[in-house]
Amino acid sequence: MRSSALIVAVALTASLAGVRAEPPKPEKFDDTGFVQIFDGKTLDGWKQSAKTGHSGKSKNKSAGKWVVEKGAIVGSQDEPGNGGIIITEKEYGDFEVALEMNNDDGPDSGLFLRSTDTGKCYQAMIDYHKGGNLMGIYGEGIGGKPHVRNFDFTTDVTKIAVKEYKEFPCPVTAEDWPKFWKHGEWNEVRARIEGNPPKITTWIKGVKFMEYQDTEKRLGDKGGIALQVHGGGDYTKQFVRYRNIRVKELKK
Repeated sequence: MRSSALIVAVALTASLAGVRAEPPKPEKFDDTGFVQIFDGKTLDGWKQSAKTGHSGKSKNKSAGKWVVEKGAIVGSQDEPGNGGIIITEKEYGDFEVALEMNNDDGPDSGLFLRSTDTGKCYQAMIDYHKGGNLMGIYGEGIGGKPHVRNFDFTTDVTKIAVKEYKEFPCPVTAEDWPKFWKHGEWNEVRARIEGNPPKITTWIKGVKFMEYQDTEKRLGDKGGIALQVHGGGDYTKQFVRYRNIRVKELKK
């Protein structure tokens, strides 16, 4: 009897071990109070800035190429190696921003939080290329601190390698990533910044990917929301695309 029970227990354990969990389900958000900051037709309320280091190829005369196509802000380099940012005219303090993206695999981009027109910001990463990351947190123009991420893209953006980050483990396994993230389709990303030193939280398709509390005050209490096309290389024929950009200002 004991040996039979043991065999059954071992078989059951092996069976359960072979069952993988499905990708996590998205959170339900309260979208009350969100305001669209891109009208889908014009760049009203936004301005281009060539003051960042990514516009060095043009000697800081142009900020890459930013246009509106099919209801989306579309960005690319305007000449090989020359990028820049497009930034809201309004500045924000504590806020949550959400948008949909459908970028080509290759350009290095970013969602800038409390950005200056020189590109200093907390970046919710959109390094959408081999070796890059999505929705990690990076101190752009402020010494590269913080720099926290819990996965890396491997050979392309359909594959990831999970990184060891005990403060906030990656919620999606490498095996489940292709089912979770749909390259070539519109997918939502979201970021929230509160306080100063700030607490920054990011989500991919409604699943929380990062929650980070900084310990130093590195920037002012307010700044713009910006989108980036990175300098370097030749990304004149590859594009970043963003739509349904909305923000909710948070009460302190």
